[in-house]
Amino acid sequence: MGKLNLIDWIAIVLVLIGALNWGLVGIFNFNIVSTILKDRSILCVVMYGLIGVSSIYVALILNKLTK
Repeated sequence: MGKLNLIDWIAIVLVLIGALNWGLVGIFNFNIVSTILKDRSILCVVMYGLIGVSSIYVALILNKLTK
């Protein structure tokens, strides 16, 4: 695995949070992000935006992750 910097790690953690959240939504119909950050609050919307941008970033650094 290539050397990961702080931004790489933050993006990976955010993608994992997003994946776990969708798993909880699919299995238990429970949205932990909305529960913690108050559904449709600006903070919740920002978090979802960051998770989305992080997923694109992680897709772009996949080559670095596989080395």
